[in-house]
Amino acid sequence: MKNHKRREFLKTTVFGSGLVLGSCSFTSNIKHSKKEDLPMVISTWNNARANAAAWEILSRGGTALDAVEAGARFVEADPDDQSVGYGGRPDRDGHVTLDACIMDHLGNAGSVSFLQGIKHPISVARKVMEKTPHVMLVGEGAQQFALSEGFRLENLLTENSKKEWTEWKKTSDYKPIINIESHDTIGMVAIDKKGDIAGACTTSGLAYKMHGRVGDSPIIGAGLFVDNEVGGAAATGMGEAVLKSLGSFLVVELMRQGMSPQEACKEAVMRIIRKQEYQNIQVGYLAVDKQGQCGAFSIQPGFVYASKGTGGNELVDVLSYVK
Repeated sequence: MKNHKRREFLKTTVFGSGLVLGSCSFTSNIKHSKKEDLPMVISTWNNARANAAAWEILSRGGTALDAVEAGARFVEADPDDQSVGYGGRPDRDGHVTLDACIMDHLGNAGSVSFLQGIKHPISVARKVMEKTPHVMLVGEGAQQFALSEGFRLENLLTENSKKEWTEWKKTSDYKPIINIESHDTIGMVAIDKKGDIAGACTTSGLAYKMHGRVGDSPIIGAGLFVDNEVGGAAATGMGEAVLKSLGSFLVVELMRQGMSPQEACKEAVMRIIRKQEYQNIQVGYLAVDKQGQCGAFSIQPGFVYASKGTGGNELVDVLSYVK
């Protein structure tokens, strides 16, 4: 009854009046799709508007790669989202440092990390993938490359985030808060009409982190992984825990071995439960297989994911290890 009320609440408050939710099986958090239901896009947390930006491309027959870039860019440009891009919370020294990665259906990948002053790291990551022989550029080198590709320097620290940082400095008490502001990441996976899969992940990282800290989001296999024969997965939450287990790669490999997306996400979380201190952190995994079946699982309650396909929009409560 509680979950039913949650879904009824989301119909009216999250997606607005007149918007129809697509047919979806909420049993065990699994969404079942058919080939004719494609294209589709899923993203971590309540990112329905980012999904809508991706859907604009998918619905016109565009590629999954273009779609996930567009969805990520939407969040990166939103100053009210303090977990990604412009307006992101700074590190403890007051610098907004950004990480992002992108991966296409051919296995190509691009990534940037510790990037400063560039509003759209996801697009820089795509340029790294398409225009360099490398997978990852970091720091000053990533910024130089971005400028050479026509990106411009901008001040990404908004007054709101600066005010919060100034207040934080009074105590300088570093304590990551579970689920705060979508917990610092958007991960997105899309399947286009051709059945090709691509993914993107972008973040400003943990608020008030040490200067130079990098989490899982720009690391292929940790924050994001795509295999066009199998499916794709994205992670959110405490990056250090995800990095230690290469969680997104693990989820996709478990699906390759026959697990459903739901089973694979749960097993990846359980690897953390069994081997790491998990009581005060959040990690969530989201995955979709080649057939469009989705699954998700998290350590702590409160994680949700957004899905958009031909049937409409959905916001799904994710099952968790901690009840």
